[in-house]
Amino acid sequence: MDFQPYIPGLKPADPGPLSRFLPALEEGVISAWLTQVEAGSWLLDPFGFSPRLVLEAARSGFRVLVTANNPVTRFLLEMSAKPPAQTEFVAALADLGAVKKGEERLAAHLQSLYLTTCEKCEKQIQAQAFLWRKGADAPHARIYECPHCGDSGEHPVAEEDVERAKKIAETDALHRSRAFEKVVALHDEDRFYAEEAISHYLPRPLYALTTIINRLDSLNLPSERKRALTALILLACDAGNTLWAHPAERPRPKQLSTPNQFREQNVWMMLERGLTLWSETGSAVPCEVWPTRIPESGGILIYEGRLKGLADVVKKEIPIAAVIGSVPRPNQAFWTLSALWAGWLWGKDAVEPYKVALRRRRYDWAWNATALHSAFDHLRELLPDGVPFFGFLPEPEPAYLTSAFTAAEAAGFSLQSVALRTEHDPVQIIWRNTAPAAKPDAEAGETLLRAAIHNYLVERGEPASYLHVHAAGLIALTEAGGLKPPQVEFDEALRKTNALFDLALKGDGRFIHYSTGESVDTGMWGLSLEANESLSDRVEMAVVSYLQKNPNALYLEIEADLNPQFKGLLTPSKGLIYAVLNSYAEKDSGSWRLRAEDLASARREELKTMQALIETIGERLGYVSRREDKTLHWEENGISARTFYVLASALLTRALLNSTPNTIVVIPGGRAALAAYKQERDPSLAAQMKKHRLVKYRLLRSLLDLPILTRETFEEQIASDPVEKSAGQMMMF
Repeated sequence: MDFQPYIPGLKPADPGPLSRFLPALEEGVISAWLTQVEAGSWLLDPFGFSPRLVLEAARSGFRVLVTANNPVTRFLLEMSAKPPAQTEFVAALADLGAVKKGEERLAAHLQSLYLTTCEKCEKQIQAQAFLWRKGADAPHARIYECPHCGDSGEHPVAEEDVERAKKIAETDALHRSRAFEKVVALHDEDRFYAEEAISHYLPRPLYALTTIINRLDSLNLPSERKRALTALILLACDAGNTLWAHPAERPRPKQLSTPNQFREQNVWMMLERGLTLWSETGSAVPCEVWPTRIPESGGILIYEGRLKGLADVVKKEIPIAAVIGSVPRPNQAFWTLSALWAGWLWGKDAVEPYKVALRRRRYDWAWNATALHSAFDHLRELLPDGVPFFGFLPEPEPAYLTSAFTAAEAAGFSLQSVALRTEHDPVQIIWRNTAPAAKPDAEAGETLLRAAIHNYLVERGEPASYLHVHAAGLIALTEAGGLKPPQVEFDEALRKTNALFDLALKGDGRFIHYSTGESVDTGMWGLSLEANESLSDRVEMAVVSYLQKNPNALYLEIEADLNPQFKGLLTPSKGLIYAVLNSYAEKDSGSWRLRAEDLASARREELKTMQALIETIGERLGYVSRREDKTLHWEENGISARTFYVLASALLTRALLNSTPNTIVVIPGGRAALAAYKQERDPSLAAQMKKHRLVKYRLLRSLLDLPILTRETFEEQIASDPVEKSAGQMMMF
């Protein structure tokens, strides 16, 4: 396989509306990849799950055809491409707030639903949120920030807060019934599913939302202002459900399941917050609905339907040069809520094509593979041979990779490249629609899998997460066409693949499992014998080498230099790169420069100084010193009593490869945090270092000042300054 470098990007300053449900992709990645595609060409996004991805491609000068069956993601894409002016959002909220509810303005009425009393100054203020326990009939705490006295944070509820919540609940049945009728008819067979979805709304936010949505229907607003108001209400629809865990242990919910403790958000405050969430700083791009034409200079063409409806049309009229997209993973929460919100905002007709999302409750990986296979199958029908597909797998996990790889292979797509950084970063994949290889038998599959995992771990030189090991094995099986025989269903194919990994890893004594659990998909995997320099050591050398040649380097420049050296599954994490930078360099105005003491010439001199210092200490203790490259021995009567390995770096695996047990590895104090970081990310290194002692330069320097130094006090002193992880060090593998 021709592994491509992982393309780094930037996390968006503002993740945007409904970001907890959308793929978490970095900006700049797709535009960087598209430099190899002729500008103005047609691209196809067959999934339409990432409005930001499509928008970036269009702004890069491409025409992007998007299939968008979900009415909510379709609306998000249209809003991102052609956002109303900020003034329209402000005016829309003002118009809504000015509508009368009885004798008071709607804004004042909805704000009054969230009134509470400040514990400190006892003035009436709005709560930002109330905290509930699952199944309770009243909140137990509130969160507020008092504008009068500055008191803020979480406080127990007052009696009036409980009474207000219960009073609103008295009329809940009426408002819940209205909410159902917006989505499905009274006797519709899907009414039960709509009711179940709406059960994830408490009485107060549901009352606020139904009141707001009723006003949306009756307000006579200009089209742009109505779009702006609809966008604000969409955010409120999400803010009103019970999927906001507190604390946020599930920031990106996948299941429509109420957490044990959750936040009830202030719906009106979320409308106000939407004024900034919907602000779009980039320029608008042409965006039309199929079959309207878009300019050759770039734009977005939305097909409001499924991919299979495009096959004949695309072949005749649209020459697709490349496919891009975020490959879907099951998200029952978002898909169900999308059907609900579509009914509330656009009526029953908008829900009808997407009704299956209301009915389905179980989305397992076999279902996901089957659905993806159908999409890949239709995609293959409409593409010329050899068209590349640059795909993203956000929030990767082994089952997700297996599902996507199996679906693509079964549809006739060949895997060209896989680039994986960490489990927190999207996997970047390139497929082409070319014929797969022949199918191996089961025995060959097991042998192939073991060899692939072993070769990967040898190349890495250190243990890897199960996700990385799984990816290495999947790549080998995919290249051999061994994921799904034609006669086997997807659920059976996925089970067989998982069983194969179990057998390959557990049945081979070369593999060591670093985990407290027995399941193969936990912890990390390494080799019993690792004789290569570790990935972390090689990354350290590469970063320092780049800084020596390029003083005042930006982080993105460093990363762009590293990733082509460490392609595919060897991509270094941001955490490792920053650990090296913090050890060797200082940051000034956004750029990194080696510290004066870490320049190569300075470190060479310091190495010589430290070796001479160790010899001096040895003489005081009655030993004869003997040098052997970076190794220094203290000997007595020709027998080695102590061995030192002196480093200017934190290349610990290099030291271990060249040392005997009980060697004292001597490093600069500035490397201590990096050495500790490496041991924390690498259980094999941590275990090996227990046989040695790590000592800082400064400790050995201090020994020269001791008036009385004996062999006993030497041992006490070198144990007195342990190498510890620096405070605040980020663990991003």
